[in-house]
Amino acid sequence: MPESIKMQRWTELSTQQQERLLQRPASGNAGLTSSVAAIIGRVRDEGDAALAALTEELDGCSGARFEYGADDLKAAAARVTAELLDAIDDAGERIRAFHQADKPSPGRVETAPGLVCEVRYQPLTPVGLYIPGGSAPLVSTVMMLAIPARLAGCTEIVMCSPPGRDGVIADEILAAAYRCGVSRVFAVGGAQAVAAMAYGTESVPRCAKIFGPGNAWVTEAKQQVSLDPSGAAIDMPAGPSEVLVIADSSANPEFIAWDLLSQAEHGPDSQAILLTDSAELAGAVIAQVEDLAPRSPRAGILEQSLAASRVILVDSVDAALDLSNRYAPEHLIINTLDADRQAERVRNAGSVFIGPWTPESLGDYCSGTNHVLPTYGWARSHGALGTGDFMRRMTFQKASREALQQVGPTAETLAAVEGLEAHRMAVSARLKSR
Repeated sequence: MPESIKMQRWTELSTQQQERLLQRPASGNAGLTSSVAAIIGRVRDEGDAALAALTEELDGCSGARFEYGADDLKAAAARVTAELLDAIDDAGERIRAFHQADKPSPGRVETAPGLVCEVRYQPLTPVGLYIPGGSAPLVSTVMMLAIPARLAGCTEIVMCSPPGRDGVIADEILAAAYRCGVSRVFAVGGAQAVAAMAYGTESVPRCAKIFGPGNAWVTEAKQQVSLDPSGAAIDMPAGPSEVLVIADSSANPEFIAWDLLSQAEHGPDSQAILLTDSAELAGAVIAQVEDLAPRSPRAGILEQSLAASRVILVDSVDAALDLSNRYAPEHLIINTLDADRQAERVRNAGSVFIGPWTPESLGDYCSGTNHVLPTYGWARSHGALGTGDFMRRMTFQKASREALQQVGPTAETLAAVEGLEAHRMAVSARLKSR
């Protein structure tokens, strides 16, 4: 295992060393911004032709199946195992239950006699879902995006996912899309998929908002199209996965090791951090990681991601919580004797897992909460994906003549202070009217 997985004592480090210890792995490269901009421009200008060319250039497959319709998704569902379909349906029940409870409700309040204010919610449509490709079919991400989209009332759900080397999307992905109500699926990935959903092509509908995690290229593309008035809104900057574990001497070192490895195995740019006040536990966890990682089928990925991972010895669990809030992890696991109380101190995290029997894997697959979460410190300002993200919030107000007479003078005063005469007169003219 890489030397950087060795235990380091926080209080023995200089301020600069502490800062370096909490740094995320470098994301992207110097030319990423311009390269992504060039891809977006090609897709915006050339449409489907650019998608076909870029799929061959960047994904290494020519003649890839481009679009999958409802019949194709149904056929894929018939080809996968009954066990997988049962798992999709079982997880889907809990995901639906949580996201139904999470769905925003309309509200109505009379702020003055005769003055009624309302908030209403409308589903976005079409919405674009991005499902990463790579070494494993992310069936769970299909569920995490499509189910809340359906609950929100989105009538057109478009999904993009990169094809494999064989030029097709895995049946498992397509089956999940079918089970979760996706309308259309396109075999296109990376920045080009984001561009297609943002601007539309001859085949891919232009989407109001784009959802889903991805690599540095996908994340950069999402940010670029979100800044373009003619582009599309996005859910959040969701990039490489990360986990931070807070544990004390009561924790099982094998449990902790698997929690660290479960996120580190996502990709070479993932990061896993353990904060503990027990040197004995830290040593035991390191020994477990060093034993388990080389035997993993994803050992090559783990070797790279663990190089940027950390085991940090702190003076107390309270100190660990302070560091965690500073780091703002995507996933936070609290495996301590008093985990419930300590969870109340969490301020910055995407999703929190409390106690020894709550592995992060439950959140990834089937507890019910969403696994699309802010990474790279974005948890300081962004939250987990929810049903409301697939809806837009609108406000309404209606005033009676009597209500205007009561509250109008307040509007007149404020408009006059701001020097906005037409605003004032829009009220005054009505107050003078008989």
